[in-house]
Amino acid sequence: MAKPELQQRRRAILSELSDIGDLRPGTLIARYRKCGKANCHCAADGGGHGPSWSLTAHRQGRTRTRIVSPHAVNRTRAHIEEYRRFRALLRELVDVSIQLCDAECAHDTAASSNTEP
Repeated sequence: MAKPELQQRRRAILSELSDIGDLRPGTLIARYRKCGKANCHCAADGGGHGPSWSLTAHRQGRTRTRIVSPHAVNRTRAHIEEYRRFRALLRELVDVSIQLCDAECAHDTAASSNTEP
């Protein structure tokens, strides 16, 4: 990409980043448990009570798990997706910035080699 296109893409990414909503890292997991009663439906193959939802994320050097209420599952999914979008935009911003820095350094090198006696 040419430098003006890279600068335009950087502005677009920064604009998208300003629109980021609530976000959270982690993985949402549905768990099904067997109660142990022989006549319960959960005793059948593939059966279980649930789902009960938990969010697992690595924070402050530890893996943390918290229970998510069934009412908050969709909202939690949206938060996780927003976090993934944020990370993708950030990676792209860094890539574009590296390309711009490389272009500026190449321009500086070319300019200094043209001015030497």
